[in-house]
Amino acid sequence: MKARFALLLATLQLVCAIPAQKILFQNQDNNPSEVVFGDNLIPTSWPGFDLNLNDRRLVLLEDASEPVWVTELEKINLKLSGKNFFDVTELRGPSPASFHTVESKSYPKPNCSEAVLEAISHLSTDGPKKNLATFTDFHTRHYRSDYGKQSQKWLLGRVYDTTSSESTRDDIDIAEFHHSWGQHSIIAKIPGSHSKGTVIISAHQDSTNMLPFWGAPGADDDGSGSVTILEAYRVLLATGFKPKNDIEFHWYSAEEGGLLGSQAVAAEYKRQNATVLAQIQFDMTAFVKKGTREEVGVITDFVDSNVVKFVKQLIDAYLDIPYVETKCGYACSDHASWTKNGYPSSFAIESSFENSNHAIHSTS
Repeated sequence: MKARFALLLATLQLVCAIPAQKILFQNQDNNPSEVVFGDNLIPTSWPGFDLNLNDRRLVLLEDASEPVWVTELEKINLKLSGKNFFDVTELRGPSPASFHTVESKSYPKPNCSEAVLEAISHLSTDGPKKNLATFTDFHTRHYRSDYGKQSQKWLLGRVYDTTSSESTRDDIDIAEFHHSWGQHSIIAKIPGSHSKGTVIISAHQDSTNMLPFWGAPGADDDGSGSVTILEAYRVLLATGFKPKNDIEFHWYSAEEGGLLGSQAVAAEYKRQNATVLAQIQFDMTAFVKKGTREEVGVITDFVDSNVVKFVKQLIDAYLDIPYVETKCGYACSDHASWTKNGYPSSFAIESSFENSNHAIHSTS
């Protein structure tokens, strides 16, 4: 995990076939109250969740010219069949049906070794392990659950505590990016001294099981990424790092629901004509498959090639483990929201996608 912290810190120098649901019982308003899911009879709603599996959502699928309406249960079945999507129900105005072409420029080669190595020397796994233990104690961090709201407030508190304990700066801005479902995204900004734009380091805070009502500790997906970037944030503050460009740490809500939180944030940045120099997503950073080597998976699809090239250079310059190129497909994590809105994005994961943790949507 320390290697992932190091990569993250180094980055900062940039300063459909849908299975049908079978209705078993109906209430008086002709809305199914129980449905079949696999071999199980399940309720369509549950106490503590602002969610009904019959609710209709507008989703954008790969190669689709227009979004289509599906139910929440059909969204789950899409995921189980390996089909990722953007849930665009909450977006204002039309959603682009395809990814924009990003005309980014090449980045300079890594050239801030002294500052990066100083920061790396202060990294520790103690804080992340402690934070992850608490973060996974919530029954679930599903974005439409009371638990998800509670976990988000806890994480926000940790960001505030880290800021006050590690820095005397008075210009760091911490804010919630509000969402209608109640679990808000979190943004912490370290202003640059001569900023020409923003570098974004992100993870997603929510979790899910195959069914949203089941327990979902989400240790790897994406508790690991959430505490990884929090440790990087802590070290930058503790070492007095002063970036030239603005640095923002983002913890997104509702990634598991179809990249809802990151889409809202990226769309708002685009609406404000914000300059984003680069974005990197850390989703799943802690698992090493038995019998395989430790490595960094560098995603090569639906990302910006110039950012990807720079990430590879960072790994070569500062890590003692190699990278492996890998793909994760359409709308597989929050970097895709930035690419879709025309910003240069990248995604680093714990291994090749084939060797990553496949028990993420479970209680294990």
